[in-house]
Amino acid sequence: MKKSTLFGTLLIVGIMIWWFTSSSASKRAADEAALARAQQAQAAQVATDVSASGLPQAAPAAPAASVDSSVAPAPVIAPRQVVVETDKFIMTLSNKGARVQSVIAKVLPDSTGKFPELIQDTTIGALNMKLGAFDLSKVMFDAGETPDTIKVDGEATVQFVFTDGASQVIRTYGFTRDGVSVRQSNKFVGFQPRGYELAMNGGMKETEVLPKGKSLGGSSYFFSEVVFNNTKSVEREMVRSEGFMENETGAISWAGLRRKYVALTMQFDTPVQANMNVKPMHVDETDPGTYSLALSGNVYGDSLAYNFMVLPLQWEQLETLDKQYEKIIVSGWHWCGADTWFVWICKMLLKLLNLFYSIIPNYGVAIILVTLIVRGITTPFTVKQMKSTSAMSKLKPQLDEINVKYASDPQKKQAAIMELYSKNGVNPLASCTGGCLPMLFQMPIFMGLFFVLGRAIELRGMPAFLWISDLSKSDVIFDGFSIPFIMPAGIALLPLIMVVTTYFQTKVTMNGGMDPAQQKMMTWMMPAMMFLFSAVMPSGLVLYWIVSNIWSIAQYKILRRDQNDAAPTSGKNKGKKVVDAEIVK
Repeated sequence: MKKSTLFGTLLIVGIMIWWFTSSSASKRAADEAALARAQQAQAAQVATDVSASGLPQAAPAAPAASVDSSVAPAPVIAPRQVVVETDKFIMTLSNKGARVQSVIAKVLPDSTGKFPELIQDTTIGALNMKLGAFDLSKVMFDAGETPDTIKVDGEATVQFVFTDGASQVIRTYGFTRDGVSVRQSNKFVGFQPRGYELAMNGGMKETEVLPKGKSLGGSSYFFSEVVFNNTKSVEREMVRSEGFMENETGAISWAGLRRKYVALTMQFDTPVQANMNVKPMHVDETDPGTYSLALSGNVYGDSLAYNFMVLPLQWEQLETLDKQYEKIIVSGWHWCGADTWFVWICKMLLKLLNLFYSIIPNYGVAIILVTLIVRGITTPFTVKQMKSTSAMSKLKPQLDEINVKYASDPQKKQAAIMELYSKNGVNPLASCTGGCLPMLFQMPIFMGLFFVLGRAIELRGMPAFLWISDLSKSDVIFDGFSIPFIMPAGIALLPLIMVVTTYFQTKVTMNGGMDPAQQKMMTWMMPAMMFLFSAVMPSGLVLYWIVSNIWSIAQYKILRRDQNDAAPTSGKNKGKKVVDAEIVK
């Protein structure tokens, strides 16, 4: 294999593996440092809040001054649940803490048509609230005359009221029939809290069936992350330990949790200054786990309002919200601008995929067509790379002779090498850039297609042809036998086809100037590496890679056949034979 091709291929694979699994020790150290700083700040804030509200510090009770003993005790409020159904979801509200207890998304049905629950622990729920040191999730709110079941036809409002003496906390939920957001507002009557905490303590549940058993790379295609927009960039974090998260700006436009195809976020009307506390929640051995997320900040005025968003991660729908939610699906490094240009590449690839699907309603065919178009666009770069490396490789025997002859005289060796290049019309600098730069230009496109096919909700449950029944999952054809850590769910066929095509692709592109032992090692190393990498891939990804391998095999066969009798020269020397350099004694 050409050295530049080998280098580029290994670089692409390495970056992909690193992208999915990276979580550096420096990030954890930063989280721990942020935790210490934020805990000190929060402790001071809590003390101020308790003092300002007149609550005893040892035993916080209600967000108001002590109730006069002459006032009759408040009536006991029985537990209640209010179920609200819209076109997008079914949400259960509990009057204990006036929190969200359950969210069932009316998308992503399973094989039986059942819709998935989005909250991991429904006994804890989401949108739990604290005011200073007072935990509202432990008190009962009055839901008034609100019916137990509401079918939203237009708009609907559910109001919960907690009363303690002259003080009240009023939590209101506003729904629309076809909206993905719930308007959640909090009104404070008779007192002024300074600090608040909003928490999604119940975590977020995966909607998809996870691969059975542990695998080497299966969890890489199931995403469980903390996501937020800090007004500068959209961040996606897999947190390993409890702590306060670093935030470059300190401001939050929205923050929440995401799984592979759905996200739940708290979206503010304008950016707010808030700390984010995250605690990992273990689920089981196959699940990457979820998080308890809490936002804390100051209350200005007598109310606090935001939108609770239930977001299926469908690119076009997210883009219409104009809040950069599409970067939850695919993002990029902010320091090099990849959060703009790489996201744009992914968007265009997804649009092209959907365009072909609209013409031929089969995403398997659409993937093949997109792959062929992408490879066709990048072929000129590949041809240039092959020609430049071929020119250099055909001069290799004479370069070896010069290196041996002038091993002890670097100056004469360099002069002889430059004379050889000059007589054969080869520019070593152009050969280097011709071999490396084309791969660098192609890499973002290949990576974009890789990420799009692994994350697009459009492929969920979509069949292709023959045995491929779901392009978002591995194409298991026999589940009576499995390979631990590699194919834990059963034997899949596409990864085996991938091994065969990778073997021939590696063999046909192998550089004849390489050491035979090195050639043999590379011939088997690449297929083995790609097998481990693709064994639990979504079948849409493996299909793309197989088609790409077949294209490479055909391309290299054709180009090498055309170059067999051609000289490795360019410009005025094109078509001439290689000329030996004159060795000056």
